[in-house]
Amino acid sequence: MRTAIAFLITVLIFAAAAFGAEPYVLVLGVGQDAGVPQMGCGSPFCERAWKDGSLRRTVSSIALVDPRTKKRWIFDATPDLAEQFQMLKEKTGDYSNGLSGIFLTHAHIGHYTGLIYLGRESMNSKGVPVYAMPRMAGFLESNGPWSQLVELNNIEVRRLKAGEAADLGEGLSVTPFLVPHRDEFSETAGFRISFGTKSLVFIPDIDKWQKWDRKLAEVVSENDYLLVDATFFKDGEIPRPISEVPHPFITETIDLLKERPVAERNKVYLIHFNHSNPVVQGDAEAIRTVTAAGLRIAEAGMVLPLGAGK
Repeated sequence: MRTAIAFLITVLIFAAAAFGAEPYVLVLGVGQDAGVPQMGCGSPFCERAWKDGSLRRTVSSIALVDPRTKKRWIFDATPDLAEQFQMLKEKTGDYSNGLSGIFLTHAHIGHYTGLIYLGRESMNSKGVPVYAMPRMAGFLESNGPWSQLVELNNIEVRRLKAGEAADLGEGLSVTPFLVPHRDEFSETAGFRISFGTKSLVFIPDIDKWQKWDRKLAEVVSENDYLLVDATFFKDGEIPRPISEVPHPFITETIDLLKERPVAERNKVYLIHFNHSNPVVQGDAEAIRTVTAAGLRIAEAGMVLPLGAGK
């Protein structure tokens, strides 16, 4: 009996070590740009969430971690970056301020404003690479306070090009691609993270799927994980014309993928929830609709392995 237990412990330790040796993606937040609850919101849910911290959701972000090289990259610098960086430290067991880079999708408040914490008023970082598409890069370099981060060498802007992979070393790469969105100050990018035969697509913000030059079902078939825009559950959720914020509804995403095999639908993780979304509010019927359709609901702390056979 003791021999069997010892063998089991050895297997578990080996499995944990093997997992730890492979790159993975860590979900750092799942809320829309302004978080959950939102400033100024007086809805019954927001009132509860202001009083109950367990209902709070930080803004959508992920981290790419490579335990082999002890490198870690963050995707989107949210208003919650300070809290999310601490979470990344705790999850990786690396409490240094080492950050190998930040990838930015676009210039809306939930996706780049956390860069302020790299400045001299806060962490005063040194040369953190910030990967951005051309308009996004120019926006940072030409507008304060972001330009001060560049001038003081808190960040080092690195330009990306749609369709061209950024080589992160040791078999890891990140390829940006353009998606349709409200591009007032920058273009909007999604990212494909690749390692070996595994890949993960991150699209926290996009306009209606029909506006994209790709078919969602095809992108699902070609990748192992997708974290996609789930800002709203269905029409009529907010008292604004949806034409002003034309995100795909969760119900539309479900409908587009309903003919795909369950194994493919299981690849899709919903992220970037508005505070009005019944899924993030914990509504049982809305959650059942998502899970019955075979889609998954992203949560902060979730780990998505990129290793072979995981």
